[in-house]
Amino acid sequence: MKIFLLEDDEAIGIGLTYSLQNEGYEVKLAKKLKNAYQIIDSENFSLYILDLTLPDGNGYDVCKRIKSKGDFPVIFLTAYDDEINVVTAFDLGADDYISKPFRVRELTARIKSVLRRYSSSPDGIVAIKNITVYTNEAKVVKDGAEIILTAMEYRLLLTLINNRGNILTRNKLLEEIWDVEGDFVNDNTLTVYIKRLRNKIENDPANPEIIKTVRGLGYQIENEK
Repeated sequence: MKIFLLEDDEAIGIGLTYSLQNEGYEVKLAKKLKNAYQIIDSENFSLYILDLTLPDGNGYDVCKRIKSKGDFPVIFLTAYDDEINVVTAFDLGADDYISKPFRVRELTARIKSVLRRYSSSPDGIVAIKNITVYTNEAKVVKDGAEIILTAMEYRLLLTLINNRGNILTRNKLLEEIWDVEGDFVNDNTLTVYIKRLRNKIENDPANPEIIKTVRGLGYQIENEK
C-alpha cells in the first residue's frame, strides 16, 4: 500500500518514512509544494499525509489538488491545531487532522482507521436498496440520479456502510468520523448530520429504511438479505 508524505522538516520526514515502511507501507516523501505536485500528478496513492505549512505554499492547496483527482484519503499533520484550521481542513475533504508533536503509534492507528472507511467494496461499488455508492468516485446515486453529500455526510455514510450489520454507538461513530479533540465536535453535531443524511438518502426520513436507529444502542445499516 502506497502512502504519499509531504513534510518539509527533514528529520520528521525521514523518521516517519522509516516508521511507516516498518509497518509495511511504501512511502514517497516530498518536502516542497512543487515537488509534491509533480508526484501526485503522476501517480495515485492509497493515502496522503500532508504538512500544513511549507516553504513554498501550504498543504490546503495540495489537498485541493488531490481531491480534484478523486476521493483519496487525506490526513493533515501540523503544529496548528486551532479550530479554524481544523474546520478548514475538514471542509476541504480531509479525513483526519493530527497535531504535532505526535506519537508514531497514534499516527499508524489513525491511518488504519481512515483506510477502513475506504475499503467497503473491492470494485468500489456498494448497493443498498435504491442507493448505489461509487466509492472510487465518491458519488452517491439514488434511483438513478446523483445526490450531493457534503464531505462529512459522505464520511458518515461510508463509516456505516463499512460496518454493515453492526450496531455503531454514537460514541463509536464520533470516534470513527472525527479523530480530533475539540469542543466543536459533540453528540449534537452527530444528530444533525444523521438527520441531514437521512433527508437526502431515505424515501421517508421519518421512517428510515437504510440508516436505522437501534433504540438505546446506536445506528445500523443492515446487511442485505
